[in-house]
Amino acid sequence: MKGPALLQAAADKLSTRMGQCFVGSRTVFRGRDLHADLRDMDWVELYIFAITGREFSRNQLQLLHAMWVYTSYPDARLWNNRVAALAGSTRSTPALGMSAALGMSEAVVYGGHPCVRAIDFLLSAQGAVAAGATVDDVVREELKHRRIFGYGRPINSVDERLPWLIALARDLGLDQGPHLALALEVERVLVGIDARLKMNYAALTAALAADLGLSVREFHHFQVPMLLAGMTPCFIEASERPAGTVFPLSSDHIAYEGPARRRWPQRS
Repeated sequence: MKGPALLQAAADKLSTRMGQCFVGSRTVFRGRDLHADLRDMDWVELYIFAITGREFSRNQLQLLHAMWVYTSYPDARLWNNRVAALAGSTRSTPALGMSAALGMSEAVVYGGHPCVRAIDFLLSAQGAVAAGATVDDVVREELKHRRIFGYGRPINSVDERLPWLIALARDLGLDQGPHLALALEVERVLVGIDARLKMNYAALTAALAADLGLSVREFHHFQVPMLLAGMTPCFIEASERPAGTVFPLSSDHIAYEGPARRRWPQRS
C-alpha cells in the first residue's frame, strides 16, 4: 500500500503500540498502567523503559544514571552550553534555550553524533570478531574508509570521566561485557597508530550501553539529554547578569580587511 491509499488508511485515527491517555481515567504507557504499575520508577528508569520497552536492574540503572551525571559540565565555554548561556543572556525562555542547546549537542565532532557512530562501530566490529576477524584487522579496515569515533579528544587526549565510570561499572559488576573489552582492544590498536587516539567518553558509554543490550537507535535516544544538567546552570547564571554581557565581542576581535576608515561627507 502506498500513495493516497496509505494516507487514507491512516486518516482519522492513530494506531499506536506505545500508549494512550484516557482523560479522567488512566494512561497506558507501553502496555502498562502509568500510575498503577510504573509510579515508583524514577525518571531515568521511565525514560529507558520508554525507549526500549524493557526494565533494567538496579545496578544497570545506576550505571545509566552515572553516564549522564559524569558528563554534566556547567561550563558556558562548551559549544552547546554556550548556546544555553547566550539564550539566557538574551532573555529567552528556558524551554527555547535548552532546546537550542540540545540541538547543538547533536554535533558531528562532539556530542551525540560520535556516540551513535561509536556504538554502531562497536556492534558491527563485535560481529566481525565473533566471525573470526582480529581486532587489528577490523580497525585497520575501518580506517581505510572512515574515522573511528570515540577515540581522540581535542585539547587533552586524557578523558577525566573515564576512570570514574569504569570504576563504577567495576563496582556494579558491569565491566566484563564483550563490547567494553572490544573497545579497550580498539584503543590499544589505535594508540599504536597514533598516541593521541585514546578512548573518550563516547566510546566508553557506547560500549557499556551495548553490553546492556541497547541498539544504535536506543542509545541515540538515551544520550539526547545526557548533557542537559550542565546546560541549565549556564542559562541561569547568564540570565542573572545584565543582558548581552555573555561573550560580547569588541570590534578588536573582527579581522577586517575591507576599505580603510573613511569620513562621511557632511550635508551642505
